[in-house]
Amino acid sequence: MTRTSIAAAAVSILALGLAFGPAPALAARTDASIGMQLEPPNLDPTGGAAAAIDEVVYANVFEGLTRFGADGSILPALAESWEISEDGLTYTFKLRSGAKFHDGSAFDAEDVKFSLNRARADDSTNAQKALFADIASVEVVDPATVKVTLSKPNGSFLFNMAWGDAVIVAPETAADNAAKPVGTGPFAFGEWVKGDRVDLVRNPDYWGEPVKLEKVTFKFISDPTAAFAAMMAGDLDAYPAFPAPENLTQFEADPRFAVIIGSSEGETILAMNNKKPPLDDIRVRQAITHAIDRQAIIDGALFGYGTPIGTHFAPHNPAYVDLTAQSAYDPEKSKALLAEAGVSDLTLSLKLPPPSYARRGGEIIAAQLREVGINTEITNVEWAQWLEDVFKGKNFDLTVISHTEPMDIGIYARDDYYFQYADPDFKKIMDDLANATDPAKRTELMQAAQKKIADDYVNAYLFQLPRTGVTNVKLKGLWPNSPTQANDMTGVYWEE
Repeated sequence: MTRTSIAAAAVSILALGLAFGPAPALAARTDASIGMQLEPPNLDPTGGAAAAIDEVVYANVFEGLTRFGADGSILPALAESWEISEDGLTYTFKLRSGAKFHDGSAFDAEDVKFSLNRARADDSTNAQKALFADIASVEVVDPATVKVTLSKPNGSFLFNMAWGDAVIVAPETAADNAAKPVGTGPFAFGEWVKGDRVDLVRNPDYWGEPVKLEKVTFKFISDPTAAFAAMMAGDLDAYPAFPAPENLTQFEADPRFAVIIGSSEGETILAMNNKKPPLDDIRVRQAITHAIDRQAIIDGALFGYGTPIGTHFAPHNPAYVDLTAQSAYDPEKSKALLAEAGVSDLTLSLKLPPPSYARRGGEIIAAQLREVGINTEITNVEWAQWLEDVFKGKNFDLTVISHTEPMDIGIYARDDYYFQYADPDFKKIMDDLANATDPAKRTELMQAAQKKIADDYVNAYLFQLPRTGVTNVKLKGLWPNSPTQANDMTGVYWEE
């Protein structure tokens, strides 16, 4: 072909293109596959303690009267507004009009009354029953208005109502929510393939702004190597809490991905069974705490990501007190305390759930304890076994776990919580906090609570769990931080 004929052909092709117009742009994707390390034991946030439940359904399938925003603020949800009486005892909520449950039934004040009374009932299985303890009565004013009266003022009440444990459910479907959740959210339950995934689909009848994604799949991949392979192969579009921080530099170097480093509400602790000898001796708990080098755990298990903590409170909270120096790494002090307590040749069980921070961190802790004369028997347990044996059964000496609920220091006031602290002076601090509405007084009490559990060496406080996320660079709208245990997909979309 001559140069002249090549030029003529090019002109013909250009003319053909102009005649038919430019090629249409590819439509943005409307599905997303999200990686998670743990599979939830059920899908009912009002009937289970596992964080993985909320990670799937919070704000996606279920909604409460209020909700957490991406910055941790408290926002309206099924309650569009509220009024608080001058004495702080009565909250009158104006409910959303037109909201429906996924089975087509209407949402109204009767559902709110049912949900709150069910959560606070004597036979309630709600894992956070304490959130509802101050509710004296729930009254239906009319279908769109509900009045909640408290037995005493509670400055955290709207915050409490934002928890996943406080979502609104329908009496007709509540009993089946563990396997087939029915909520009012922008996504409805699609399918649960046990051991593999949960599918959510867009709710076409949602009362609020429609979500952009038509389908979300949460895939459960606990092995860090498999998680890395799934991201690299494109089988996952995002892994908001990626379990292998050692791989983050590889993702950062790959233009297909974005790495998001944020904070979480996850106080990671070496929990100790405070009622089991010799851990019922504060000197032994203190010795264990001083045997631990937090930074070595952060470097070894999290590759440098994570913030050391000295109490059960998030460092990004304005009321946080840095108490790390009080329990600083001091193996000689640890040995002296054990000698003072008359403890030698001590062997303790150390039960480790699946997350990599627990398994890797637990191995490092075991080596550090060995240096001061404390041996450990490590048992790696699956998540369901940890919940049954450790959390419910209290059959443990030591365990490593991250508590991801927002501002959850109140768990130390529970009489029969798994680490079995139940100190009356601490409970008094928390009662005073619940009754306080003045911001300065509330800060003072929160700081007193932090100091109290640090002074009593209830647990060994390790680090604030970072949120190390990896996502396809074109997938937008995921939360960078984790103000609650959730993968909120309501604002997620694909960039065209």
